Amino acid sequence: MKIAVLAGDGIGPEVMDASLKVLDYAGEKFGFKLEKTTALVGGAAIDATGKALPDETVELCRNSEAILFGSVGGPKWESMPPNEQPERAALLPLRKIFGLYANLRPAICYKELINASPISNERIPEGFDMLVMRELTGGIYFGQPKLTEKTERGERAIDTLIYETYEIERVTHLGFKAAQARRKKLHLIDKANVLESSLLWRKTVKAIAPQYPDVELHFMYVDNAAMQVMLKPTQFDVMLCENMFGDIISDEVAAATGSLGLLPSASLAEGTFGLYEPSGGTAPDIAGKGIANPIAQILSGALMLEYTFGLQKPAQALRDAVRAVIGEGIRTADIAGAGTRTVGTEAMAEAIRAKL
Repeated sequence: MKIAVLAGDGIGPEVMDASLKVLDYAGEKFGFKLEKTTALVGGAAIDATGKALPDETVELCRNSEAILFGSVGGPKWESMPPNEQPERAALLPLRKIFGLYANLRPAICYKELINASPISNERIPEGFDMLVMRELTGGIYFGQPKLTEKTERGERAIDTLIYETYEIERVTHLGFKAAQARRKKLHLIDKANVLESSLLWRKTVKAIAPQYPDVELHFMYVDNAAMQVMLKPTQFDVMLCENMFGDIISDEVAAATGSLGLLPSASLAEGTFGLYEPSGGTAPDIAGKGIANPIAQILSGALMLEYTFGLQKPAQALRDAVRAVIGEGIRTADIAGAGTRTVGTEAMAEAIRAKL
């Protein structure tokens, strides 16, 4: 099982190291072996090679079955031209090169952590569990023309929002299948009262829905959805979103769980190839201190085992181990509270490994 390990910047390397120890132990327990090859990406790659995504890194990814990604960026590189900064110059090209058309971001607010959520405990007495399914290679982030030009009154910036039916169809099927494996409810999040692209989304999703008669389909405008995530997140199971709306909603949902350090994500291509990464950033303020939360990186590894390698049992075992550790009151600083035991990155990973 060949994987490319791109730890990146900030807390990326330390949470990656800790999570790989847990994944390797899972391999010993369940009879699989990861062949891991590391490469530079992001700011670290800029410092070493001048490019956020070196050709050698791309070639490694081409020769791998999956990418386990850390995080990229930080204040050190913010003064660079926008298109050369780590986030734009590494992640967006990877999505395009490998056709990573669907982003899955499962968001669980554990019952034991509802006090860390900005949502009042009365609204989520048992926590919540939802999945944001985001289309990742179309829409306004990739549409052309994309430019800034001079006008008589100054400048004019142009971004183009464009979707084709096939782009909507493939991620919609993935969304419905995910809902079938969960609580059988799917919300399409759009702005069909304003946008032509949203009308095409609704038309396409409605046409596909009869193929999944066991899934309850709902439609919701994105502005209302953003409000409902805060008012009643338990009403959602799978939220299907176009690229920009999915970017915004998934970050809001992540914050609603109580910590970005808990949320994994998977970016999938057609077939089994995928890129798996935590939903949080590089957290440069705590990088190198050994206190970052490794749970999102570990759970990203669980998604990799599940979606690329079809290993459902060890993937679920990792999720169960995380839940058990949280249930015992073991916390990193970002989710610590009264009556809990605060530990560092390595100790949290070791506690999860022990639960396996």
